[in-house]
Amino acid sequence: MKKVKIAKREVFPIGLGTWNMGDDKKKYTQELEALRVGLEAGIQVIDTAEMYGDGDSESLVGHAIEPFERENLFLVSKVLPSNASKKQLPISLDNSLKRLKTDYLDLYLLHWKGGIPIEETIEAMEKAKMQGKIKSWGVSNFDVNDMTKLLKLPNGQQCATNQVRYNLGDRGIDFDLVPMMKENSIPLMAYAPVARGDRLGADLTKQKVLLDISKKYHADVFQILLAWCIRNGQTIAIPQSSNTKHVMNNVKAANIHLTEGDLAKIDSIYPEPSVSEPLALW
Repeated sequence: MKKVKIAKREVFPIGLGTWNMGDDKKKYTQELEALRVGLEAGIQVIDTAEMYGDGDSESLVGHAIEPFERENLFLVSKVLPSNASKKQLPISLDNSLKRLKTDYLDLYLLHWKGGIPIEETIEAMEKAKMQGKIKSWGVSNFDVNDMTKLLKLPNGQQCATNQVRYNLGDRGIDFDLVPMMKENSIPLMAYAPVARGDRLGADLTKQKVLLDISKKYHADVFQILLAWCIRNGQTIAIPQSSNTKHVMNNVKAANIHLTEGDLAKIDSIYPEPSVSEPLALW
C-alpha cells in the first residue's frame, strides 16, 4: 500500500466519504461506529461538507473523531459556492469548525463553481490559511478547463486537490484532467469510487472480468474497483458507507495491487476514453 502525498502530508489512499450521513437520526449510532471503525483501521482522510444534511454530517464527524489524535487525521470539508465570498467564507468556515469541534481543517474545498469570482474565493482561502484555520485549500467538480484557468491565477498554484466523481464506469477524466493534474503534481480525490454501490448504471458487479479478478485476490468487486481507482498512487478514494464490514473491506482494498495484465483486462471492458468527455457530476 502506497500513501498519497497531499498538502505536504502522506495519507492512506482510502478515505471516508460522508454524503447523506447524519441525515437519519435512527442511523446515527451505526454511522458513528462505521466512521470510528475506519479510523481505528488506519484511515486518515474524512470528507464532509457544510451542505451535507445542512451541517448534520459535520456534527457526526465531529463526534466520531473525538477519541482520536487530531494530528493523525486529515479532515476535509467544503464550502458552498454561494458562501465562497470574502465576507461569507470565514463565517461558513467558523461554523464548520464549530460543528467539527476542531480548530482547523487540513483541507477546505470550494464545492463547485458558482457566481462568486474564483479570485475572491482564493483570496478568502489564503487568508484563512494565514490565520491557521485551514492547512490547505482546493476545489471540487472542476473540469480541465476550470483547472487550467485556476492555475494561472494569483495563488492558483496553491490548489491542493480537485475532488471529482471518478470510478471505472465514469473514467472520462482519464483523457485530459488526470494527466493535467499529474503534470502539475495535484492529487485527485475521487468521490463515488465504487459507483455508489454500482447504482450508477455501469453494471460493474456483473462483469465476468471483474468477478474473475476479484476471485484471484479473494476479494469482492467493490474492493477491485477501489484498487483500480487508486492504482496510480496519486488518487485518494472516499467511498461512503455506514456498514462496518464494508468499511473494513474498503481498508483492505488498499493492499490489492492490480497487475498490468489485470488492468489490460479491465481496459478491454471499460476502455480509457479517446476523446474529451463532460465531467461526471453527483
